[in-house]
Amino acid sequence: MQSGRVWSAAEIAEHLAVAHRTVRRDVARLRSLGYDIRSSPGPGGAYQLVPGIKIPPLLLDADEVCLLVIGLLVLEAGAQDTSVTAVLTKLEQLLPPTLRRRALATAMATQVLTPVSASVDWRLLSELAEAVSDGRCLHFTYTDQHGCVSERRVHPHRHVLRCGNWYLIGYDTQRNGWRLFRLDRIQNATLQVNLTGQEPPMFPSECIEDWLTSDFGRQTDSDS
Repeated sequence: MQSGRVWSAAEIAEHLAVAHRTVRRDVARLRSLGYDIRSSPGPGGAYQLVPGIKIPPLLLDADEVCLLVIGLLVLEAGAQDTSVTAVLTKLEQLLPPTLRRRALATAMATQVLTPVSASVDWRLLSELAEAVSDGRCLHFTYTDQHGCVSERRVHPHRHVLRCGNWYLIGYDTQRNGWRLFRLDRIQNATLQVNLTGQEPPMFPSECIEDWLTSDFGRQTDSDS
């Protein structure tokens, strides 16, 4: 529908593998949510989504809005940039009036005294998510705890929040092993395409927390 073309009811039903009655019901629901869907008369009918400036309200209830706002305020307390504040502002603008009042009231009534995490580069988190989703590598400059600087090429596996800091768990291609990197020590990160035959091995543990507490898999139950 977002392509803007006209779709017959039969085409939609076939594409979604549903009955014509289901198509009519779903179109009616979309219209009730504020989407401008035009229909044409005739056997079977046809439908077209018309672009417009009207944005349907977010399908959230008051408790869910409260949860989102508090979560963003917790993140904002640990951030040193305006990213979270911008998200809060956009959320308030998208909410219908009643829920907007609830969001503003929640923000006014909530104060986070102790940040739960250190500041994080949200752009880097986004790139890590893209790398994990697309199976791509990440090249970056890394400064370790001793101040030594090195260039790394890593297959990201997960980024985790632990003990107040964000970390990247990934397979280091130069060192042929799984490593842990603090995100605030990563600079100049760039996404790269994986070379054929250089896919990383399976992550060595079913549980990331177990892997971390076992000294990155070097300790086992028999060692303790």
